[in-house]
Amino acid sequence: MPRSANPKKVVPPAIVSGALGDMQDWTALALDTAKTRGASFADARVVDIRLRDLSTKNGEVGTLAESESLGLGIRALANGCWGFASSDVLTREGVQACAAQAVAIARASAMAKRADTQMVPEKAYVDTWQNPYVKDPFQIPLERQLDLLFAADYAMRRVKGLTLAETSMQFRRLEQWYASTLGSQIHQLKVQSGAGIVATSFAHDEIQKRSYPNSFGGQHQLAGYELVEALDLPGNGQRVAEEALALHKAAQCPEGERTIILESSQLGLQI
Repeated sequence: MPRSANPKKVVPPAIVSGALGDMQDWTALALDTAKTRGASFADARVVDIRLRDLSTKNGEVGTLAESESLGLGIRALANGCWGFASSDVLTREGVQACAAQAVAIARASAMAKRADTQMVPEKAYVDTWQNPYVKDPFQIPLERQLDLLFAADYAMRRVKGLTLAETSMQFRRLEQWYASTLGSQIHQLKVQSGAGIVATSFAHDEIQKRSYPNSFGGQHQLAGYELVEALDLPGNGQRVAEEALALHKAAQCPEGERTIILESSQLGLQI
């Protein structure tokens, strides 16, 4: 299973334990460095993104990948201009160098400015937010997730005449810590899940395709693995495959001016 080349988190010295504590200390160090270098305002974000992607095609594994990326981005306002820098070197020296670069870019930009950037008055915000979910998809064994996809794949391939059965799952976990020199400190955690199946039939010089629950990779939303279970991909596999085959026998849409009523699933594709 491929992973990022350097997935391990590098912990700078003298920080509190825990991932959130790491994020707090990295942003605090970045802001202190930016102010020391002359920034009138600065904000920093640490973002940790974890991805998992699974798919099958005609009873075989198509995709099985997991990756994680962790990095820091810093904005600095100096001499009336903005500067930005980012880095994945999350050591004390790496964070300080990133903040210094952001201020240096702001100073360089100021050499060509027409007017100073003016910020509106804003108060500090301290908050935390995460979307509701029941089951963390990254705590569900890969084998269990693949078994569900294979069950849906088999349900489609049982229908005689089907050419191609495809299934997929995607999961995304994004944790972000934001801090600014105004005193704002905001922690955010988003867990996104998605899954779907596609049945494709080649016959009579035409291709017909049906998908469930949506086209373009299925249904994706801020939710946990409970979303995938609620979709019941195996239970819908046979129906979707039969509908793909039935399209070959369907009458052509009549020509002429008509009033078309679009349901919500199609309306989203037309707007």
